[in-house]
Amino acid sequence: MAVRAVVVEADGGSRGNPGPAGYGAVVRDPETGEVLAERSEAIGTATNNVAEYRGLIAGLEAAAELGAAEVEARMDSKLVVEQMCGRWQIKHPGLRPLAAQAAGLVGRFDSVRFSWVPRERNKHADALANAAMDAAAGKAPARPAVASP
Repeated sequence: MAVRAVVVEADGGSRGNPGPAGYGAVVRDPETGEVLAERSEAIGTATNNVAEYRGLIAGLEAAAELGAAEVEARMDSKLVVEQMCGRWQIKHPGLRPLAAQAAGLVGRFDSVRFSWVPRERNKHADALANAAMDAAAGKAPARPAVASP
């Protein structure tokens, strides 16, 4: 099932910086809000920003798998949004390969728009990221309870 346009909501974080880290990504139909795909993973010990980029990459990969042509990527990471838009330099060498990987994925779509959203408007991806961080910290994996918007 190919879709023309999708919304990717992505988040990542770490408990401590660096610390046990994970990400979450949700791909939605922009018209209905229906969840088309979810991705989350515990990534071991990493920084918040590494986890944020990993969430974006996972969301873009899921959108590509769905055959999307247009993506609106929404994140509560001002750093990642500004860097992906080219407005902020990528000073940390550890982020450069992740930004390059994300940029490579961006090139697979007809258009990608990045939007910063407040954390309250990124709850689904945040819940997935928190469950992944719990797993990275060795806590019992719990499936996050997420209310639909």
